[in-house]
Amino acid sequence: MKPLIIQTDFGTCDGAVSAMYGVAYSVSPELHVSDLTHEIPQYNIWEASYRLIQTLAYWPEGSVFVSVVDPGVGSNRRSIVVKTVTGQYIITPDNGTLTHVKRMCGLTAARVIDEQINRLPNSGESYTFHGRDIYAYTGARLASGVIEFEGVGPEVDLENVVELPVVEAILENDAVSGTIDVLDVRFGSLWTNISREMFLKLGVKHGGRVEITIENDTRALYKNILTFVKSFADVNVGEPMMYVNSLDCLAVAINQGSFAKAYNIGTGTSWRITIRKAPRVVYE
Repeated sequence: MKPLIIQTDFGTCDGAVSAMYGVAYSVSPELHVSDLTHEIPQYNIWEASYRLIQTLAYWPEGSVFVSVVDPGVGSNRRSIVVKTVTGQYIITPDNGTLTHVKRMCGLTAARVIDEQINRLPNSGESYTFHGRDIYAYTGARLASGVIEFEGVGPEVDLENVVELPVVEAILENDAVSGTIDVLDVRFGSLWTNISREMFLKLGVKHGGRVEITIENDTRALYKNILTFVKSFADVNVGEPMMYVNSLDCLAVAINQGSFAKAYNIGTGTSWRITIRKAPRVVYE
């Protein structure tokens, strides 16, 4: 038995997630099913992609992830299973959910689900709950060893796996620029795609000062000088700061406050952040 981990945008206020659990346990009651999250904002494929890369590497080889954020359910979008470089499997609509895993981890193979074989029995007339009827069912069969990866369906070219548009972080003119990819939801921190390695080329050490600018398209919404710190305890409560997050990228926060709420900051490729070493000010 391999772990089965489920992610959706369903929430837990009704029986949808429980139904997926039921399907999985009907395949094998010995399965161990876990939740990644069910609080992805509705239809937000970008965040589903990011939560996978945030979590995937910490699960053992052979783990099976089912990710269902599927605004195109019932359409001609493909249902696929991929194998990552690190040996995990992901079952998902081929709608961009695999963007970050494909770019940051890497994929070794992809297969389209053969729905004639890998579909919950007696569900053939339902076209709106593939998370239950196809993804949870196929995931449980794969995790429990009922089928091998080759039994999912025909192999497809990895180059054709759908990716969402991504803006790469860059180092230019003594500044690093990137995007605000996602929020640390409970605490309102901004997680960027600027790597620690790229940022350190500015020559800023812990305790140093940085100037950050946040823009949405062409509008500058925030500009300030912050301290680059190891942890939240290095600044006073209510003070903004910059730190390295758990994905080894730069993040911006308020100690015991929500930066996103305080300044109405969103996420995605239209939200840009620029970081430079703060100029030294000499008072006479």
